[in-house]
Amino acid sequence: MYDLPAEVDVRAEGPIRIITLNRPDALNAVDDALHTGLARLWPRLGEDREARVAVLTGAGRAFSAGGDFAYLGELSRDAEMRAKTIAHGRDIVLGMARCRVPIVAAVNGPAVGLGCSLVALSDIVYIAEQAYLADPHVQVGLVAADGGPLTWPLHTSLLLAKEYALTGDRIPAERAREMGLVNHVVADPVAEAHACAERILRLPRQAVESTKRILNLQLERAVLATLDFALTAEDLTFQSEDLRANLARLSAPRNGAKK
Repeated sequence: MYDLPAEVDVRAEGPIRIITLNRPDALNAVDDALHTGLARLWPRLGEDREARVAVLTGAGRAFSAGGDFAYLGELSRDAEMRAKTIAHGRDIVLGMARCRVPIVAAVNGPAVGLGCSLVALSDIVYIAEQAYLADPHVQVGLVAADGGPLTWPLHTSLLLAKEYALTGDRIPAERAREMGLVNHVVADPVAEAHACAERILRLPRQAVESTKRILNLQLERAVLATLDFALTAEDLTFQSEDLRANLARLSAPRNGAKK
């Protein structure tokens, strides 16, 4: 649906839209096609007048493993691709904040980097017991322009947001629930998210959509206060030697293995 890249799969179940990050062999790591698809998705979802609620999940074992290292390397070298990606990052954040359709996240596995951001921008979040959140942008030398620092202070304390944004440490599922970053830790997040979507469907449409808009006006205002600085800072870090060195280290063969 919506004429998107195959890396973002959307299918209809009546008025529910099941959105699946669809690079399972790469743990749904973000490449140019997936990032572009996400930027295009949210306005098209909002324009789909038959859509009432969406479930967002990942194919296979992960929700999203974060940025694909090859893609990050391309961004560090290609100014035109980087400019497009920075613009798309803005589109993803504001597109989710402004989308009229309630978004229920089913975090079926690790949600890292942009995956973690998608969780933070969703409306209700179910996470698997063994899953975790992490925003490791700083660890590789990047500013998380569309990541945890942008939205976490609305969900949790500023001190906790700083701790996990500055260290990039993993946040286990139960810890994420305690912090207010997810709603529920469950055995089957997809089934639970779908059941939640069904409950929302039984409620009056205009009341649901207007209530979401009231709540997300707080999110949008906070995002707009910091987004432009964050995007500029991310652009600069994409051109840094720190990023290039870290990508080379992280991409290097381990245990004596050859490329």
